[in-house]
Amino acid sequence: MKSHRTIVAAIAGLFAGTLAFGCSSGSTRVDRIEPDQVVDVSGNWNDTDSRLVSEEMVRDATTMPWARRYMEVNSGQRPTVVVGRIANLSAEHINTRTFIQDMVAVFVRTEVARVVSGGDQREQVRNERWEQQDFASADTRSRLREELGANFMLLGEINTIFDREGGREVKYYQIDLNLTNLENNELVWVGQKRIKKFVQRSGNRR
Repeated sequence: MKSHRTIVAAIAGLFAGTLAFGCSSGSTRVDRIEPDQVVDVSGNWNDTDSRLVSEEMVRDATTMPWARRYMEVNSGQRPTVVVGRIANLSAEHINTRTFIQDMVAVFVRTEVARVVSGGDQREQVRNERWEQQDFASADTRSRLREELGANFMLLGEINTIFDREGGREVKYYQIDLNLTNLENNELVWVGQKRIKKFVQRSGNRR
């Protein structure tokens, strides 16, 4: 009986110790901040980089004469742009979808060009239009083969170079974008943006 009580006491003590360790291992605190507030935690590509780069590069693209020249030979009609693939060729995971959406949003706001859906979004729109042919009433369904064709496509890539020693690291990002005339493959705008970050890990500063 004494042996049984000893085992029970040992198990209870072990459980209590595990519970105490779990409770003392720290807690999580979450602070809500403004979406446009700049916060760099790891030094990796983040939402601030995506937003600032898209704004700067699209603004530069829309100040070039390609749109004005197109309008001059097309009775004042604005050109139509589709944002294509942005390849992540870096050594870091980068969500290029958010970067693409940031650029689309900036293009739409400038009103220099009309913007059409591309990629997966375009496929979803087309599937919806096809389904309407079978299930929507004749007076409300969207017509087939009435898409707005793009005149220009924006493509690009993101490259990185990382230099690391000890707790110090230099992160270099290079974003290259180009706008191409879909009819004749002419490059009407080429843009490049560079970002360089110096990251020092805690306890390794000199």
